[in-house]
Amino acid sequence: MKLAEVRKLLGFKVPPLDARARRLARCHEIEDLRRVARRRIPGPVFDYVDGGADEELALEANRRAFHRWAFCPDSLVDVSGCDPATSLLGDDIPLPLVLAPTGYTRMMHTDGELAVGRAAARAGLPYGLSTVASTSIEQLATTGHDRLWFQLYVWKDRGMTRDLIERAADAGYRVLEVSVDAHVSGNRLRDVRNGLTIPPSLNLTSLLKIGAHPGYWTRMLRSPALEFANAPPSVGSGVTIENMTSQFDPSVAWAQLDEVRSIWPGRLLVKGPLNPQDARRAVEAGAEGVHLSNHGGRQLDRTLPPIEVCAEVRAAVGEEATVVLDSGIRHGADLAVAIALGADAGAIGRAYLYGLMAAGEPGVDRAIELISAQFLRTMQLLGVESVLALRERGAALLRDLTALSGT
Repeated sequence: MKLAEVRKLLGFKVPPLDARARRLARCHEIEDLRRVARRRIPGPVFDYVDGGADEELALEANRRAFHRWAFCPDSLVDVSGCDPATSLLGDDIPLPLVLAPTGYTRMMHTDGELAVGRAAARAGLPYGLSTVASTSIEQLATTGHDRLWFQLYVWKDRGMTRDLIERAADAGYRVLEVSVDAHVSGNRLRDVRNGLTIPPSLNLTSLLKIGAHPGYWTRMLRSPALEFANAPPSVGSGVTIENMTSQFDPSVAWAQLDEVRSIWPGRLLVKGPLNPQDARRAVEAGAEGVHLSNHGGRQLDRTLPPIEVCAEVRAAVGEEATVVLDSGIRHGADLAVAIALGADAGAIGRAYLYGLMAAGEPGVDRAIELISAQFLRTMQLLGVESVLALRERGAALLRDLTALSGT
């Protein structure tokens, strides 16, 4: 037998020459991207992405809450034409997924929000820019992405708040998300213990870690200064995560939502409510819907996982309102559970940030690709032909394992 035939028989493949491509070729789920990111990124930066508030009980509960649901699939359904596409807030998208807003994204990789925006545009998915992003509203708009969302924190300086809304509208952003769960800073103990600042400071501890992550620090030092690109000038560099949200207004109330609605000309979501009454009130106040979130377990610890209240919220707001859900989605099957329980779309944050830290922009592409393929396969194995069918038959396709076990 010839050598070429032996290689073919044994399935030998020439590894990609590009180092990033080699890393990503070994990543078959989001947890793989997380492991790569952990090796490549300084500990304090990884902890900022990976950690939660206080005892991190909500962080852990978010994942467990998805795992309590088991599938009871339909059989003998023709899924050869299974279509994961859907419509969200007037836009047709290839699957019910949103790339959620995350702060200081250029700290994870120097391309930051621009890399995420370009990846989202290629995938045809909405991407939300955070108020505390490290890329400006206008700069992200230059990517040509036509499905951009802007996430708004209400500042004590109401003139600044109005300015942000008007800038997002002028730049062509389609959806405004008003966050209502971060008016006071969560107690993120990993960040406090790490003494994390924006930008990461080259103190003695950081200097000792340069040897372990020279590529990261070299890229940071060669890139433009990391800053809060949309924040007031009073928020300078070297700000600790612990005191950053002192700029946000803890007195914000329903009246401010009315004010935002009067200024913003596009679609409006309220991000962060968890109880059905607040969700219904948001819709009654003129919002198109709600984004259920406990901030990924990063704000109030011990909060209910959003997936636990999804069905109740859907019943409270009705079928016409939009319901987006985040906090805990790491797999396409998680996304399927969210849709089956009443969400119109799921949103990911950490999942794509692990990809960004692992390999930059191609890593974000890989995260989207993984969840997209997992979601389609889950739909087919469940015996549903469309996202609408998954929504309509969701209750029959799920079983609560805690109820079945009596715990």
